[in-house]
Amino acid sequence: MGCFQFLKFMMFAFNGIIFLAGAAILGVGIWVKVDSGSVLTFLGKIDNMPAELSQVLNVGYLLIAIGILLVVIGFLGCCGAMRESKCMLLLFFIIVLLIFIAEVAGAVVILVFRPLAEELFNKIGQEAVKSIKQGYGNNTDITGLWNSTMSTFKCCGFYNSSEFKESPYYKNHNNTFPPQCCLNPGRTCTDGTITGFFPKIWKLIDNNTTAIVRVALRIAALEV
Repeated sequence: MGCFQFLKFMMFAFNGIIFLAGAAILGVGIWVKVDSGSVLTFLGKIDNMPAELSQVLNVGYLLIAIGILLVVIGFLGCCGAMRESKCMLLLFFIIVLLIFIAEVAGAVVILVFRPLAEELFNKIGQEAVKSIKQGYGNNTDITGLWNSTMSTFKCCGFYNSSEFKESPYYKNHNNTFPPQCCLNPGRTCTDGTITGFFPKIWKLIDNNTTAIVRVALRIAALEV
């Protein structure tokens, strides 16, 4: 009986954590959807973006869906354990099994299709650079979105500062770069030493891909 009570308590504790994590992710997903100044909105307003980008633009909905799923799993696990409901526990087991299969498949996909991510970024980069050369400095939406992105990520352009040399801003400001492109934004920027958006994001992805796969497999092992 003591062992059974211990397992019952552990079931309740683990699923309580899952429930709270789901609520947090749900909150983040809602925040992403209402944050009009986010980089997702910026990417969505660039013309001729690759169709694959729609998956990125729906990340807020994805977080909301994951949050709701975790809340449901946590609820079923907690209530099923405390009430000893076979129906709740069976439903809990089925959902966790499906998630386990998806996690293992996702880890394999990340490793196998990693080169496709770089190809997608290159397609995005072509349109992003075009938007800088054609609209930065005379289109208020593009200028504002780029300023917000560069300030948030401490970057300059998509690849580097040279993209601004053909922009209306550069021509109308005595051949100078936006203030975000220099280490000292308070002075006139003439050299553009800050790196671009893509190198920073790709380095982040490259450094964390293996870690993400490891975390997914460890979570899958915990689910087992």
